[in-house]
Amino acid sequence: MGLFYYDWTYIVFMLPCLIISLICNAMVKTNFSKYSNVMNSRRLTGAQAAEKVLSANSVTGCRIEAVGGSLTDHFDPRSNVIRLSQPVYNVSSVAAVGVACHEAGHACQHAEGYFPNKLRSAIIPVANIGSRLSWIILVIGMILPVQFNFMITIGIVLFSASVLVTLVTLPVEFNASSRALKTIKETGMLNDSEYEGAKKVLRAAAMTYVAAAATSIMQLLRLLFIFGRRKR
Repeated sequence: MGLFYYDWTYIVFMLPCLIISLICNAMVKTNFSKYSNVMNSRRLTGAQAAEKVLSANSVTGCRIEAVGGSLTDHFDPRSNVIRLSQPVYNVSSVAAVGVACHEAGHACQHAEGYFPNKLRSAIIPVANIGSRLSWIILVIGMILPVQFNFMITIGIVLFSASVLVTLVTLPVEFNASSRALKTIKETGMLNDSEYEGAKKVLRAAAMTYVAAAATSIMQLLRLLFIFGRRKR
């Protein structure tokens, strides 16, 4: 009965999110692959495009480096380095420009002290600890008698920190893409059709963060539902 119960809540709360996440990831790969085969008319590489975003926003002291893999692009605020993957760093595709400019957008956020970005950085260490401990505490709380329900409450509170991170990540990611597209448009890095291609790549990537946030919220609701039934 217990096994069926847990499966039932997982199917109702989590399966739709899993399907949406798979669709979003497929869209990212599809759009990135499509526009990786479309070279931009100015033959700008991803690294050059990122440099243009930094320059246009008067950001200095940020390095741009190559990193292995595909779709491994990221900005490291600790070392103030933009790391671009092999299909982006030295490639003159529309997708490369879009992705590189997005990461440069994060560097701009860091340089100006963009509040949601600072908030996210502050929460992440707490969320990482909370996400590791929460499931251990929740399992122990479910095994023990109802007198120990307070442990489940603690577990849910700890898990909520990771949910908060996914929510705060949304404005950070959308803002980075907005900065990227604005600079692309203002500097004329891409023509109109190329700009639309870069926009599709970034929009698809943004939806993966929306899916991640929805998944975290539904997982939290699932835990609250299970806990509520246990109390009754």
